[in-house]
Amino acid sequence: MVTSPGLSDLGAWLEQLIAESTGKDGKALIPVDREEIGLPEIYGDDRVFAYLGLADEADPKLDGALTGLAAAGHPVVRLELPDRYHLGQEFFRWEFATAVAGSALGINPFNQPDVEASKNATRALTDEYEQRGSLPAETPIVAGNGIKLFTDERNAAELAAAAISETVPAYLKAHLDRVQPGDYVGLLAYLEMNEAHSQRLQAIRHRIRDASRVATCLGFGPRFLHSTGQAYKGGPNTGVFLQITCDDLLDLPVPGQRYTFGVVKAAQARGDFDVLAQRGRRALRVHLGSDVAAGLKTLSALVDQALA
Repeated sequence: MVTSPGLSDLGAWLEQLIAESTGKDGKALIPVDREEIGLPEIYGDDRVFAYLGLADEADPKLDGALTGLAAAGHPVVRLELPDRYHLGQEFFRWEFATAVAGSALGINPFNQPDVEASKNATRALTDEYEQRGSLPAETPIVAGNGIKLFTDERNAAELAAAAISETVPAYLKAHLDRVQPGDYVGLLAYLEMNEAHSQRLQAIRHRIRDASRVATCLGFGPRFLHSTGQAYKGGPNTGVFLQITCDDLLDLPVPGQRYTFGVVKAAQARGDFDVLAQRGRRALRVHLGSDVAAGLKTLSALVDQALA
């Protein structure tokens, strides 16, 4: 999805509509929002570019990039709105198109079975916290560089077999090396959603896209769970996921409960990851600790090293 500045937030709405409606039964249309347009040669044959723009926001540079993609043989769809008051028309258009896509895919576009699976896993973890005063203990598969890596037994075994050493850089490289043509990479960030974090994560996603020539998705948790989260767990097993978590410097109690909001967020991240693992997804969790800015800087450098 590519938009003119005045419609930049429409991509997030389309993400939820498309991913949650079509991502199930091993099938999906994967919406890619806010991924900057690159050179035509970095894309495979699994993309459709949809441009939604306002008539009074002409952008010659963007128009040239779209024209270049079309000239290279990539499918490009352009939709121009006379003004913002035509948004209702676009809502109807995309909702109707999503229902038609569901029929073509042979799935029910009106349910969200895998969102519920993540909720159930989270409830089980918060219930345990209520009873014991702590979440279940977990041990990193490797730690270093101020970072800890976590995953399930199957992924751990695959990464151990592929990594050249028992270090964070080696395991991260082994994980990114699992990306194949036709896959996509999802960055699932359970961090504060702010501009600094967004810029750092956007830079990481674009380096992965350019090096691996695959689509990339970036979502902040738990927000993305009700949109792209459905497709990640219920769609085809073509996603390679890097979940990113941290320790909270500030935490607040949940009234009437033993657990805190930080515990709820941690349980949502772990519950989400558990369901990804149960569905056989290639997933790795990177825990940054309490200094998120320093952790993201380190992760960025390690990704650069892994992709070199």
